[in-house]
Amino acid sequence: MARIPNVLSAAAPAALTAAGGLVGGYGVARWTGRRELGGAVLAVAGAGAAAQWQRRSGTATAAALTGLYVAAFGGSHPLAKKIGAWPSVFAVTGVVAAASTVATALTGRKA
Repeated sequence: MARIPNVLSAAAPAALTAAGGLVGGYGVARWTGRRELGGAVLAVAGAGAAAQWQRRSGTATAAALTGLYVAAFGGSHPLAKKIGAWPSVFAVTGVVAAASTVATALTGRKA
């Protein structure tokens, strides 16, 4: 019987890193009142996720997912005016995590 690889477990770390950056960045900015600290969390997690994406799926996928990460951060601001801050952060985080999981699973190569 053929063994089916568990591609979701391999894709999860980068998705979790990106999700942690978006949620954590907003949380730190909100709870400390210092936007630059939230931005630092967002940037560090984004760089970490980008490195994971590049290692796992190559430069093109990493660039696309990094662009989505940045666009999600930017897009969460106008979305927050419509649905609220936390719902907006969770919505864009879900999109980035799902895209990361799918893209990494589809293009993943052995590390």
